[in-house]
Amino acid sequence: MVQAQRRMTSTTEPVEVAGPGGGSSRRRGRRRWPLLLVFLLPALVLYTVFIVYPLVSALQYSFFDWTGTRQDGFAGLANFRDLFTKYPLSEQVWRALAHNCVFFIGTMLIQTTGGLLLATLLHRSRRGKRFLQTAYVLPHLVSPIVAGYLWSLMLNPQFGAVNAALRGIGLGSLAQPWRGDPHLALPVAIVINAWQWVGFPMLLFAAALAGIPEEYHEAARVDGASAWKSFWRVTFPLLTPVLGIVTVLTFIGNFNILDLIYALQGSKGNPAYSTDVLGLLFYRTAFENPDANAIGQSSALAVCMFILIFGISAVANRFFRRMEARLK
Repeated sequence: MVQAQRRMTSTTEPVEVAGPGGGSSRRRGRRRWPLLLVFLLPALVLYTVFIVYPLVSALQYSFFDWTGTRQDGFAGLANFRDLFTKYPLSEQVWRALAHNCVFFIGTMLIQTTGGLLLATLLHRSRRGKRFLQTAYVLPHLVSPIVAGYLWSLMLNPQFGAVNAALRGIGLGSLAQPWRGDPHLALPVAIVINAWQWVGFPMLLFAAALAGIPEEYHEAARVDGASAWKSFWRVTFPLLTPVLGIVTVLTFIGNFNILDLIYALQGSKGNPAYSTDVLGLLFYRTAFENPDANAIGQSSALAVCMFILIFGISAVANRFFRRMEARLK
């Protein structure tokens, strides 16, 4: 019986699997941790210094009164209250938020629709596919502030290339002061932003289309579905995960936008604040604010922007994950 118990206990003991070099996989895993830390530490330090520390600092600064760069007493929620009750911030915050919403919706309609259309057309194409994909992605590689300055030159009403081209083809009546008209300035900025970033959703949709088995389309054709119905009933639902990624990333980028609008219309969102967004308002509140408590007010605005963007992104991500789960 003693021997039987010994055999039973020996079989319940954990068995270490020998690796190809003779050592166990567990020991090799322990040896990898120092190496992994060596490679992860630089990225972790950079992320902490440039992301985590500014976020924590902004949260701290928002609860204090400031006189220039000198921190005074604890203010509680006074800086947050000033954003919505103190003129002109109380007016500018809601106007900038409305412009951000319009900017996001317009960009989503143009950029996502255009990216999906280009990806679908290039998916069936055999000639010039790589060249066209590269051409559509190239604007994505240019800095937004550089793209904004280039477009500000091309849209100049006197010597800009856009109005000159319209006059050259006999459509001079369509020449406009594109950046100077309050009704045109924001739509023009939306089109430029969508033009620059259309290559990003195009690549994601192209990768998703390549991963859809051809048998699904063949089965739809056998059932008598047209190409249009096959796209909406078979292809588009399978693109839901990519659509969710594009939507969330576009939302985050559009509600953080600053550089493109700044290059096109300046820090005040000209003309007449018609292109003012939250990023520009934060910049003006921090660096062009005559109020001595500029640091406290701008930090409170930054915290509100973070809560808004993070909260909506989390909800949207959860929504698209549920949609993806239903497809499975």
